[in-house]
Amino acid sequence: MNKFTVDKDLCIGCGTCAALGSGSFTMTEDGKAEALENPTDDDGTIQAAVDSCPVGAIKLSDLVV
Repeated sequence: MNKFTVDKDLCIGCGTCAALGSGSFTMTEDGKAEALENPTDDDGTIQAAVDSCPVGAIKLSDLVV
């Protein structure tokens, strides 16, 4: 599974990641996306959320074992 983070400075709060990957992303009170600590979505869903971010605010890191 990949580890991922959301750069809150880049996030515009469109919510697409949370809509696609509700088991991995949530929208916070400040209107920005946040990565959940224990994601439940599969890698394909997370990748779709990453690819859908219009500003590239979601960053994937190397494989986590």
